[in-house]
Amino acid sequence: MKTETHPPIKDSDAVAPVPSQAPPPQGPKASQAVPFLYRSRVASRLDWRISGLLVGAALLLPVWRFASSHGRATTTLPIVDVRQSVAVARVSREDLYNQVTIPAEFRPFVQVELHAKVSGYVDQMNVDIGDKVKAGQVLATLDVPELKDELDNAIAAQKKAEANYTNANLIYTRLVAVNRAQPNGVALQELDAAEAKELDTAAAIAGAKAEVQKYQTLLAYTRITAPFDGVITRRFVDPGALIQAGTASATQSLPLVRVSDNYHLRLDFPVSLAYVKDIRVGDPVEVKVESPDAKAFTGTISRYTYNVDEDTRTMLTEIEVPNPNLELVPGMYATLILKVQRRAQALTIPTEAVSSDKVPSVYLVEGDGTVEERPVTLGLETPGKYEVISGLKEGDLVMIGSRSQVKPGQKVQAKLIGSLAQQ
Repeated sequence: MKTETHPPIKDSDAVAPVPSQAPPPQGPKASQAVPFLYRSRVASRLDWRISGLLVGAALLLPVWRFASSHGRATTTLPIVDVRQSVAVARVSREDLYNQVTIPAEFRPFVQVELHAKVSGYVDQMNVDIGDKVKAGQVLATLDVPELKDELDNAIAAQKKAEANYTNANLIYTRLVAVNRAQPNGVALQELDAAEAKELDTAAAIAGAKAEVQKYQTLLAYTRITAPFDGVITRRFVDPGALIQAGTASATQSLPLVRVSDNYHLRLDFPVSLAYVKDIRVGDPVEVKVESPDAKAFTGTISRYTYNVDEDTRTMLTEIEVPNPNLELVPGMYATLILKVQRRAQALTIPTEAVSSDKVPSVYLVEGDGTVEERPVTLGLETPGKYEVISGLKEGDLVMIGSRSQVKPGQKVQAKLIGSLAQQ
């Protein structure tokens, strides 16, 4: 029996065993089919490897293109000069001033206590506290019976003087007529006596009229009237009280009422000696009334004393305040905001731009962005601004804020901040 031999199979060509459902083919054709099966399986494995390489290359191609294009773009971009951005302010001119808060108090523009010019009993009291009165309005009347009697006597004396004058004038007129009709018919002494009598009685009439006028005036004083429009702020007596004539302080006469002009008020406030030179008539002053219903308003300085009190070292200053609706009451307190140490159109910079060194300086940003440390001479200081006396000019740019990240000579990018950028 003849045996068939097959070529040996390499390890690299080993394939999975064929299932044993069917017996391997026999004969010459079967021996030729086995190598072909091995070669197809090897080729299949090679195709999968090549496919994997192609897929990987396809995936890496966009990445390589992006990297290469980015590298070329990077090499072609120009070099950018990157500068640090700093906040700056523009040196400008404006009105500078400081504000001082001063307490003040309202008081009536005019206030009087009305006394009686004559002694008498209070007959009527026509007003009480809080009443609004007009000028000339009768507030109270006194009963002085003896004044009426004195007036009657003065009137009677006037009438008697007038009668005496009539008689003396008649006698003198007749003597003159006789002397004209018959020259030297009347003695000159008699004629002169008649003339003197007429003049004497005429003077008596004038004296009597003055006496009548006197008692009429005194009687008019029994009617107490309001000297101006105002408000009754105090009442001192009641009907039936005896009032002494208020002609001398020694009598310690009791007033009847107190009248205050509350339609026009005075706002008095003391100005410290340090700010006396800053007070000007007509300057505006902001007034805040310490009352929930009252509104703040702006008044103007009306007058001041031109004198500093030796005890308080202050000067009394006054503002006139119209009060037609009586919204403000004398005695109320107010707070005044007074502008002092004025500097008109001063060269100014923000306080943040100035160093806290012994010699003040600023960081000036030149037109090309170079930082320069510039010493400055300062004047008035306000809460937000400094007055610049020398070292800067209008329109210069100065750096504000911290200097720790910037040095003189460094080039920076200036940036105007907030409202400063609109100037």
